[in-house]
Amino acid sequence: MADILELHMANEGPVVVQRAPSLTRLVIAAPPANALSLAVMDALLAGLAEAAADKTNRVVVIAGEGKVFSAGHDLKELTGHRSDPDGGRAFFAATMQKCAELMQAIVRHPSPVIAEVNGLATAAGCQLVASCDLAIASEEAQFCTPGVNIGLFCSTPMVALSRNLSPKHAMEMLLTGETIDARSARDFGLVNRVVPPEYLGTVVGKYATTIASKSAATVKTGKEAFYRQAEMGLTDAYAYTAEVMVENMLAKDAEEGIGAFLQKRKPEWTHE
Repeated sequence: MADILELHMANEGPVVVQRAPSLTRLVIAAPPANALSLAVMDALLAGLAEAAADKTNRVVVIAGEGKVFSAGHDLKELTGHRSDPDGGRAFFAATMQKCAELMQAIVRHPSPVIAEVNGLATAAGCQLVASCDLAIASEEAQFCTPGVNIGLFCSTPMVALSRNLSPKHAMEMLLTGETIDARSARDFGLVNRVVPPEYLGTVVGKYATTIASKSAATVKTGKEAFYRQAEMGLTDAYAYTAEVMVENMLAKDAEEGIGAFLQKRKPEWTHE
């Protein structure tokens, strides 16, 4: 991804926004922990919103600067509000609400979101990985939900984990708080692929390029339907996706794509 044009430097905020044709890359740059403070979450939300508003964007990548993808919530920031008149309740609630907003913004984003993980992803940082549509990890990446070790169960990370991992694998991570390596994370279903660190950017770029070559309208339709049907019962899911298929079949890109397939030529997608 050497052709990425960097628009914002790291010293302008806690998240660096990088752009290339069809791609937005959001790099958490809040060393050493890349903690998900309110400022970092706001910056990620702003980057996601900017990418969603850009009609040329096709893929979003979220990465972390340095050896830590993200260590989760900023515990110093949270602890600093224990002296508030309410003991920190309002600030704790605002932080958790902002985190939920961020994770849902990823799931509801019109473009696929890929986590590029080259280090430790812990607690809400692990939740961030699980919330992305795809996750590619280097062999040096590690993952954990260690809240149980400090008396704070990872209840919100549990939402994303329980929707990606088998129940027993999710509970193993949540109950033990132990760190798993990248290959275990792949076996658990948390990441798609594990690659040598020197190839991480190249592999993520290949995924992004492949996805960007598809019909943007079709990918948007499919991503939205994937998450909506997953929340339904079997009968409702089939009824809903059948209607999605009908509407999709009537769309210009489906007409073009099927026609191109039958005529053995490359399709020309709309830019909608």
